[in-house]
Amino acid sequence: MATIAPPCRAPARMAIPQSKRELLDAIESTFELLMRDLARVPAQYAMERSMEGHVSGTQMSPANLVAYLIGWNRLALKWLIRDDRGETVTFPETGFKWTELGALAQRFYADHADLSWGASLAELQAAKADLVAALAARSDAELYGQPWHGKHTKGRMIQLNTSSPYKNARTRIRAWLRTIESD
Repeated sequence: MATIAPPCRAPARMAIPQSKRELLDAIESTFELLMRDLARVPAQYAMERSMEGHVSGTQMSPANLVAYLIGWNRLALKWLIRDDRGETVTFPETGFKWTELGALAQRFYADHADLSWGASLAELQAAKADLVAALAARSDAELYGQPWHGKHTKGRMIQLNTSSPYKNARTRIRAWLRTIESD
């Protein structure tokens, strides 16, 4: 008698955080996994532009990818600080539209171009820690109680620019690591 294999299930997708605790958990868990993969990057390849870039048809380095994440973490923190001060928050950034994220990525790369690989990783950890501290000081009501940018709450905007990019970066870096490990 033949045995029938159970149907394959798609991998579980992380639910969109709906509370401060879920947001902090998503940030921490995706960041921890990302940092494990970034720790596997050989320092001699960290500055090599051999990975598909954020702009179609371009190449970036693992260091560029980390600079991109630092940039978004610092930008999300800036949004929160400006909001706390009652100042206008410009999304995504002063001088950039949502349709110009490739140019913003290039600016993030340039802003961190002088950092060594080790310094880049340390700066990413510091940027994430600063943002987590700012989020921990906020209530669920502030993060999820009302729209902040368009239909998105503060919590959703932060998630879209932290744990989601961490997950995307992890996918990119893991694919890239497979190419250098097979050489």
